Amino acid sequence: MTRVLYDLCGVDEGLRFSPYCWRVRYALAHKGLEVETRPWRFTDKAALAFADHDKVPVLVDGETVVTDSYEILRYLDRAYPEAPLLGDDLAEGRARFLRHYAERTLQPAIMRTIIMDLFNAIHPDDRAYFRASREKRFGRTLEEFHSPAKGLSQLDAGLEPLRGRLKEAAFLDGDAPAGADYLVFGCFMWARCVSSADLVSNADPVHAWLERMLDLHAGLGRQAMRITDVEGAYR
Repeated sequence: MTRVLYDLCGVDEGLRFSPYCWRVRYALAHKGLEVETRPWRFTDKAALAFADHDKVPVLVDGETVVTDSYEILRYLDRAYPEAPLLGDDLAEGRARFLRHYAERTLQPAIMRTIIMDLFNAIHPDDRAYFRASREKRFGRTLEEFHSPAKGLSQLDAGLEPLRGRLKEAAFLDGDAPAGADYLVFGCFMWARCVSSADLVSNADPVHAWLERMLDLHAGLGRQAMRITDVEGAYR
């Protein structure tokens, strides 16, 4: 059975930086499921017409098509119940909270810190779309929105719940990683792939957790291409 994940790429097809796609890639590795990743760009909407969707991730698992990173994790638990990601109803509800925490607290702070690096990492054909859509969302230019000092301060405050949990356990899900870790870690992979910015200090318990996450699944995250690996792309 062919399993395909449509995955956002940047200036190089090997540069895969979507936080949502990284959630799914870690979830698939957690389940021990092989997948073919197909590069997709922001403006290539026609490539996803079969899914009646206009953004990634899109997972094609045989005859099944699933969109939205969280729904893909739920699908994987239903279709492949071994090595659960989200757990029972109560645990799944807590994981849903972490999804919103990552998307509404961490990602906005990271975005403000790295947005110009992110813009530089996007394929040139996608930059006009990205600029227009994000400036409409922010109500200001990318350059005006970009404020690393404010972003890092916002992120530092937002990381307090993670610090508390990571002083209790090696992973958000306890002694071993699972869906909660992947839901949050995706936004850090997003930043790692497109920017060289240091988001947390080496002494922060979050940093130690990030290092553990990078080494999971045969170094899935650590081996990923970064913008600094693309000749002439990082400035």
